[in-house]
Amino acid sequence: MTTEELVVQIRLKKSFLCIGLDTDLEKIPSHLLKEEDPIFEFNKAIIDATHHLCVAYKPNIAFYEAYGIKGWVALDKTIKYLNANYPELFTIADAKRGDIGNTSTRYAKAFFEDMEFDSVTIAPYMGKDSVEPFLAFKNKHTILLALTSNKGAYDFQTKLINGKELYKEVLETSITYKNPENLMYVVGATKAIFLSEIREIIPNSFLLVPGVGAQGGSLQDVYKYGANKQIGLLVNSSRGIIYASKDENFAQEAAKSALQLQEQMKKLMH
Repeated sequence: MTTEELVVQIRLKKSFLCIGLDTDLEKIPSHLLKEEDPIFEFNKAIIDATHHLCVAYKPNIAFYEAYGIKGWVALDKTIKYLNANYPELFTIADAKRGDIGNTSTRYAKAFFEDMEFDSVTIAPYMGKDSVEPFLAFKNKHTILLALTSNKGAYDFQTKLINGKELYKEVLETSITYKNPENLMYVVGATKAIFLSEIREIIPNSFLLVPGVGAQGGSLQDVYKYGANKQIGLLVNSSRGIIYASKDENFAQEAAKSALQLQEQMKKLMH
């Protein structure tokens, strides 16, 4: 999917909502555990109930890896279902990969070619030769961890290096890589005050913003400081939507939670 196609969806749906599919067998409604593939059945129900309210889905790969082969099968079925039934939706493999050379190329092939995700999250710590193999894929997007919403973000990301925060060094260096137009960035919603300075460095890039809702980030602040002419935001909500209910009507309740966020986004966009 191209960035332009993503922008069309955002304008059409008046939404920049990304729904995180962090599917945990300990949290999904118990009646689904009788199914042959409860993870996929949960995901399918959530997708069918919410697809008209969001522009992206983001499976966190750890939640699938944790269940071994069964988890990978459920993930594969989920991405195939999305691509077959809702090809207009942007898909993010939240894998946080980060290795060099041939290894990065293999990771890229796994998510971009085999599983046909539109994008994948990448840790930039190993530098250029860990990122560029992902950027080589046409119309695929590499989402670099820039400034995350967790407490430990302050351990390294905001440390001053020659008078400049490390995350700014990451941003400035990354746009010198080959095919930087394929870059997006993770910026946590709890770091909204940093967004103005981030936009000075990467004014046109899309930002994937987790941390709205359960982690306390403000949607209004994210939009105020982070939106650009194309909106340029994918605001992710996971637990607040997919676990809105543990009853049999869980998908309908998830849709209600998604609708609340979408309506807030619609107001902000006008």
